[in-house]
Amino acid sequence: MDPGHFFASSRVLVVAGKGGVGKTVTAATIAAAASRCGLSVLLVEVAGRSAAAPMFGASAQGYEEAVLVHEAERNGIRQGEIRGKSITPDDALTEWLSSQGFNRLLKRMAKSGILEVVATATPGIKDLLVLGRIKALESEGAADLIVVDAPAAGHALGFLRSPTGVRDAARTGIIHRQAVEVLELISDPERLQLILVTIPEETPINELIETSYAVEDEVGVKLGPVVVNGVLPEIDGLEGSTTRAQTSTHERADLNEAAAFRASRTALQDKQLERLGTELPLPQIQISQVFGTQIGPAEIDVLAGEFIAGIEAL
Repeated sequence: MDPGHFFASSRVLVVAGKGGVGKTVTAATIAAAASRCGLSVLLVEVAGRSAAAPMFGASAQGYEEAVLVHEAERNGIRQGEIRGKSITPDDALTEWLSSQGFNRLLKRMAKSGILEVVATATPGIKDLLVLGRIKALESEGAADLIVVDAPAAGHALGFLRSPTGVRDAARTGIIHRQAVEVLELISDPERLQLILVTIPEETPINELIETSYAVEDEVGVKLGPVVVNGVLPEIDGLEGSTTRAQTSTHERADLNEAAAFRASRTALQDKQLERLGTELPLPQIQISQVFGTQIGPAEIDVLAGEFIAGIEAL
């Protein structure tokens, strides 16, 4: 598949997965890969998190947009700008009330604490407000592609269910209309797709499979390829490296032990990847394990290259 076609197929990509599977890294990787295809990208983090910006060598962003990667030319190809912002329900509520003509009441409500009352009066309203802001950004054409680093998998399902709950609870009025408009965004595959992320281990894969069917059945969102993070690359000649004559007996024993451990991890990984392919008929994009304590621009650059190669292989 042509990467440009993939990134042009939906205007919003929501990235979700179990905590600890590298969801934010994947969101940053997708943003970098789309940028390489010449697209302008807005990377949105929710719930007040701002973990992606340092991966681009930038300071953590807030509600106001900040440039993470400037538009540039790379090897004769235009690289699109990447901007980032963090959306909290309180910020989204304030902006939504302002857009509905409640400017005069807004300051008074903020001082009296009524904003929190409004935000918690209806179950799911906070998630709806965040999704509503994402919908507004998409409608405004804020970027060629909006990448959303969604809540962890358990909350992600509730996050995407929230418009339905609010629509059914508020049968009329502006809140009802907001819920209906967000549902239109979620259910339109040309506007939004969901990218689920996992690692090649049993429990995360089990949760991903369960989440994928629940999302598709209950929410109706289109599922894009599954991203498998932390895949161990193959090492050619690993067994042969343990029998070199210049190594001592003790060193050979250590190397043999390390090689056996790596082989066992690879076997388990391959088994889980095969199971995932059997139980969830979605294409997979695999991203290699990054060895190190931090992920910065250099690592994101490598992962973006792998993601583009994964799209081309679909």
